[in-house]
Amino acid sequence: MRAQTPALLVGGLALLVSAFGAVGQGSFQNLNFEQATIVSDPSSPYYPSAVYASDAIPGWTWTPTDILGTNDILYNDVSLGAASVSLLGNGGGFTAIDGAFSISIYGGANGPPGASISQTGIVPVSADSILFEAQGVGSLGGVLLVSLGGQNILFSAISTEPNYTLYGGNIPAFGGQSEQLTFSALPGVNNYWEIDDIQFSNSYVPEPSTLALSSLGALLLGWRVLRRRR
Repeated sequence: MRAQTPALLVGGLALLVSAFGAVGQGSFQNLNFEQATIVSDPSSPYYPSAVYASDAIPGWTWTPTDILGTNDILYNDVSLGAASVSLLGNGGGFTAIDGAFSISIYGGANGPPGASISQTGIVPVSADSILFEAQGVGSLGGVLLVSLGGQNILFSAISTEPNYTLYGGNIPAFGGQSEQLTFSALPGVNNYWEIDDIQFSNSYVPEPSTLALSSLGALLLGWRVLRRRR
């Protein structure tokens, strides 16, 4: 389900988020999914929703491939049962998180293995964290996993916007290395995750406990100021 962040945290983290900048992406490409070219596969029984993945999500590989075959993913359409990967544009009842396109992964209602997108590239030397925008519709706490080099990255919500949540996780041990980046939606009814604007940052993401303490400190400071004025 979509994560919620207290309003005070959102305000308190505004400067922190603005200080986060994308650093050189190395050999990673198409991290905002804007390099899409939509070409429908006329041989697919799901035509015109089935599009050639090599054109729609260049740079990425995906699973599963048993529904649409090894060449196709869905465009502006989603599976209602089997795990699937879809590229979403602005139109046909769908809206990208940012820009013209976002990616959607659905874990499926039929059990393992779920759905994922992956890409191998060089993590920027100065990268201390990874940031991404996402929104999810989860059933029983639907799960999104992010891994780098085969290791799960612990991520948390930084801020919540009307149509997405900004998430971030620290990756200090991977700078300068060639690693596989994977986003996975685990099996679960309605476990859809729309993802966009993945980037590496040279700033650390505060741990959840630190965020909570910062929020508490801001509340206490505001209360003390108000009391003194009265």
